[in-house]
Amino acid sequence: MPKDSIHFILTGGTIDSYYDGTKDTVIPNKKSVIPEYILGLKLYADFHFTEVCMKDSRQLTKTDMKNVLFAIEKSPSKKIIITHGTYTMPDTSRYLKQNLKRHDKTIILTGSMIPLTFANSDAPFNLGYSIAKVNELGGGIYVCMNGRIFKPEEVMKLISEGKFTSIFSEK
Repeated sequence: MPKDSIHFILTGGTIDSYYDGTKDTVIPNKKSVIPEYILGLKLYADFHFTEVCMKDSRQLTKTDMKNVLFAIEKSPSKKIIITHGTYTMPDTSRYLKQNLKRHDKTIILTGSMIPLTFANSDAPFNLGYSIAKVNELGGGIYVCMNGRIFKPEEVMKLISEGKFTSIFSEK
């Protein structure tokens, strides 16, 4: 994998889910659809994909988080995008900030409120925004959701509004 490539680390979440009517909720796909989607865009960047797990983020374990951390640490890429469920995305961003040994990589966590394969999904925008920002931002850990960039220490999900915000802002 070339160092200037973008490495996607996939963990499941709503972005990579389908609707199960028998459970009246979305369920993570058995295999990620994100590689096929990204490669189908015919972008100029070189992309690589590592599927760590395919889970609802509320089901992620300490072992899953350690596996994400390990995937980041062993990646030769300086640009990493982690697709993640929105419920615990802030927690994972803080875990990575606390435990990552190297700080020279640009790491973005993103996801969506509506699965990638659904009409009117926010997933395509969030993925595109993250790809653009991973090329602009310096080393560090960021959450890119709703057209904004958040740092781990400030980000929170506003379930009532269906979007992310900073704990420091009034909006």
